[in-house]
Amino acid sequence: MPEDREVSAVARSNILAIRRRALLAGGGAVLAMPSLAHAQSVLGGGAPAPAPALGPVAIAPPPVAAPNAPRAANAEITVDRAHAAPIPIAVPDFGGGTGSQVSQIVLADLVGSGLFRAIDNGNPPHGLVPDFASWKALGTQALVTGGTTGDGNTLRVEFRLWDVLSGQQIQGTALTTQGGNYRRVAHKIADVAYERLLGDKGYFDTRVVYVAQSGPKDRRVKRLAIMDQDGANNRFLSDGSSLVLTPRFNPTRDQIAFMSYANKRPRVYLFDLGSGRQSVLGDFSGITLSPRFSPDGGGIVMAETRGGGSDIVAMGVGGGGARRLTESGAIDVSPCYSPDGSQIVFNSDRGGDQQLYLMGAGGGGVRRISFGNGRYASPVWSPRGDLIAFTRLNGGTFAIGVMHPDGSGERILSESYYCDGATFCPNGRVLMFYKETAGSGGTATMYSVDITGFNERTVITPTSASDPAWSPLLA
Repeated sequence: MPEDREVSAVARSNILAIRRRALLAGGGAVLAMPSLAHAQSVLGGGAPAPAPALGPVAIAPPPVAAPNAPRAANAEITVDRAHAAPIPIAVPDFGGGTGSQVSQIVLADLVGSGLFRAIDNGNPPHGLVPDFASWKALGTQALVTGGTTGDGNTLRVEFRLWDVLSGQQIQGTALTTQGGNYRRVAHKIADVAYERLLGDKGYFDTRVVYVAQSGPKDRRVKRLAIMDQDGANNRFLSDGSSLVLTPRFNPTRDQIAFMSYANKRPRVYLFDLGSGRQSVLGDFSGITLSPRFSPDGGGIVMAETRGGGSDIVAMGVGGGGARRLTESGAIDVSPCYSPDGSQIVFNSDRGGDQQLYLMGAGGGGVRRISFGNGRYASPVWSPRGDLIAFTRLNGGTFAIGVMHPDGSGERILSESYYCDGATFCPNGRVLMFYKETAGSGGTATMYSVDITGFNERTVITPTSASDPAWSPLLA
């Protein structure tokens, strides 16, 4: 992998073996995203239901149930066959201007998941209660209607989600936020529609941190960057003066961990997204690399090189309490906690070839889980706990795949000349990763794909891009 060659160039004496035998999995401040105000909901047109706090409370009256609108707190649309037959959904214009932008983003989020199909709005009659006969004639099954009001400083968005087949309102919600924050409002509306129609939490109100690449392949400049999951609001977090690799989000804090070559000494750093401050994590004699946070955000696990190999170490994010979890004398890298924090998956060549292993979070009980053809690397646990994604190299071809934690059910989702760096969205349904093309002019591009292997899509970025890491849902 390219990162291996870069590591070895900096420290040949103690990591040459890693370059040959292992895939190493893994500034300025980003502008803080303005927080949304509190939202109130009316489920099926009934009484207001509690909604999660979305930052400073600014209560907005929820939409009132429309006269004569059917009510059903448990209205459902069947989505068992959504992969083969995406749900036909319409999101008519929310009223021009900002309203148009909101409705377009909502529809783009839902259609981009591969589980929904956009219906041409045509010109159905408008009203407080939709003309369900007109929407049915267009083949619509789900409908999102809404409108916006505001004075430039604040924005209020009201929307309703409808089951067209039964003629029932599923949910009505009002959101109030700062005027320029319409994209987050749209993503939250899409999250609500996704969850009410599919039963899973949405993943649209999230961010992705990644490595932005520019320049020729042999002199590539790599900067930390962050953006919304749909590619909007891109910001560079570092200036490119030092090589950076494998950024990871803290699941509970506005913080990332990454590997940096600052001062020509590769080490793991922490970056505070609120202040822009960064600091070295711990004081180790060897190179530290491939960091991952613990599920509670208070700890971190990573690899440290020793001699010709590397060990897995864990410590607090404050830099104290370092514990060595493996001392096999082999190359143990790319650790990742299970969602409950009880286990760690990592890759190692302790058996003579690079494979995936599980152990307890405190070390010990190591067992191999990968037994397919080829070498395995870069494991990452699904937030659901049911799958582990990985990179596999077999016969000169790289692939992104998933397997169950016991090693069963392995399946390949995507293959290419080179691919790596899988990361799960918060609900575990979608993976993001990157591919590189061959040759001196080769570029890196990020992609997303459903865990069933369908709906592979290019993730648009302003530069070549690698090493994505998906954030949790924003507060």
